[in-house]
Amino acid sequence: MFKGESANRCRSVTVAVACLIMAACTTVDSQSFNVSKAGNVESAQISADADFSKYDRLQAEEMGIFFSAGANMTSEDLQRLRQSFREAFVAELEGYSISREPGPTTMNVQASLIDLRGSTGTDVSSLRRDVRDIATAGSLVFLMEMKDSESGRVLARAADSAKAPTFGTSEGSETDWQAVDEAAQHWAALFRQFLDQNLDH
Repeated sequence: MFKGESANRCRSVTVAVACLIMAACTTVDSQSFNVSKAGNVESAQISADADFSKYDRLQAEEMGIFFSAGANMTSEDLQRLRQSFREAFVAELEGYSISREPGPTTMNVQASLIDLRGSTGTDVSSLRRDVRDIATAGSLVFLMEMKDSESGRVLARAADSAKAPTFGTSEGSETDWQAVDEAAQHWAALFRQFLDQNLDH
């Protein structure tokens, strides 16, 4: 569902950073969001003018992964991390129609894993303002953003930090893959609940 030697790793992290930074070079329309308790996630925001009734399929983007400066993961581990989340979400999305292209009834969804444990002020300030409101220094946040696939307008955001698996991002550290799999399954289930409460399918 969600589509990480050194060049590959840099490209993956750069993609995530580009996705999350988007600060000075774009103009963002002001939008009002309502806080929601949907799906048992820790933080959920629904656009005040969101109309979920028009959507009957999902378009999934590659998962963004953001690590603090100095944290690195091997390309093999990044691939395995993405695979764990991909498999968990595919299993939970049974019954939903998946589209490869945008369309008038297609909702775009993107997952981001934002690891700010051991972060600096520079790491946090590089994030988009709306992401900074959700991801704070010292936290590990799983973020889902849902947008209209044609206009790119944000419909909803859901964030959760209940799980904190260990990642092998420094010399001598190893990723706890069992904890990663459990976190992926946990967040996939929460996202399914969020969709079921907000999206007709």
